[in-house]
Amino acid sequence: MRLRIYLVEDSPVIRAALSESLEELVGARVVDCASAEDQAIEWLAKHPNDWDLAVVDLFLLQGSGLNVVKSCSNRALRQKVVVLTGYATPAMRQRCLASGADAVFDKATEIDEFTSYAINEVERATGETRY
Repeated sequence: MRLRIYLVEDSPVIRAALSESLEELVGARVVDCASAEDQAIEWLAKHPNDWDLAVVDLFLLQGSGLNVVKSCSNRALRQKVVVLTGYATPAMRQRCLASGADAVFDKATEIDEFTSYAINEVERATGETRY
């Protein structure tokens, strides 16, 4: 089983690069993407069992990624939500974690840590060690 990732990112360039790297480097499958809060919340509500990891940016075309994170409060224990943002201040990290995020990563400085987290999630979901 491949890790199923739902990606919430407003930048088409970043969205494409993330999708490609997650699929190639991590072996995950991006099941769908959203660029706005209401679009993401609607997809997550309609597909509660169709994702394993949600990767959420804070600043979206409409709304806030923080509200997307909050909307995942009823997710299954196996499902993880991470925030990948360019605004990972200590205060914002705390807000994200308090809102239900499992982890917060800075796009500019913590991509390696984010990738390691995703690899660990693949291994947890599949029960295999790939690296």
